[in-house]
Amino acid sequence: MAFTGKRLKGLIAATFTPMTPNSDINLLVIEQYVDYLVQKQHIRNIFVNGTTGEGMSLSICERKRLTEEWVKHARGKMDNVIVHVGCLGLSDSKDLAAHAASCGADAISAVCPSFLKPANLDALVLYLKDVASAAPSLPFYYYHIPKLTGITYQIYELLGKVKENIPSFRGVKFSDVNLMDFSLCVSEYKEFDCLYGVDEQLLGALAFGAHGAVGSTYNYLGNKNGDMLEAFEAGNLQKARKIQCSLQEFLYFVFDMAHFSGSKAN
Repeated sequence: MAFTGKRLKGLIAATFTPMTPNSDINLLVIEQYVDYLVQKQHIRNIFVNGTTGEGMSLSICERKRLTEEWVKHARGKMDNVIVHVGCLGLSDSKDLAAHAASCGADAISAVCPSFLKPANLDALVLYLKDVASAAPSLPFYYYHIPKLTGITYQIYELLGKVKENIPSFRGVKFSDVNLMDFSLCVSEYKEFDCLYGVDEQLLGALAFGAHGAVGSTYNYLGNKNGDMLEAFEAGNLQKARKIQCSLQEFLYFVFDMAHFSGSKAN
């Protein structure tokens, strides 16, 4: 697959990584997984090896093998495969970025290092520039998830800096509840895709102009969230709110089961 310059929009499922009972990655079920997302949940975009996919807990070899399988089986069935390549070390991130490009991924994304953190925004931009340079032909998305990384820089300020420094930069996966920062990103940087990553308050992000959403719950609630998007786009806010509230009630139960383990069990 190749990126054609189209904007990312709609729902993007952050895929789980299938495992065997022995805790080995289970590549044999990925084709079935892709078919399920397309046919049952009407999802045509995926974000692999991210937080939901436990990418930071996998080896580099495992992440490469998963990327190869997702891209292979999504070809001709899905619109976009975005591969998360972020690691604690820059060389590993660049290695995964180059590998994603060689496999035919449509885009890459990366969190910033979270153990030895960038000291300031300029340092973060330099890191992201280095990662993106390993796959210059692929659109690059910054993965902002401060709850896990501890990096709390305003993304609105970051976008102003990356605009001039990273030619392949296309947007941000914004997994934070700061809708003021998100809204400023959408309104001031219209050339970038602002993808929201907090599933339980997606409707709020839509009101501020979210172009799309990346989340774990779209694996099994894709249709329901799709209905909410349709209601919102049709101007039926009452219906959209009703759907969002019903989703929140269900997710309250899922999160009580320890979020990712509960979601994966679904």
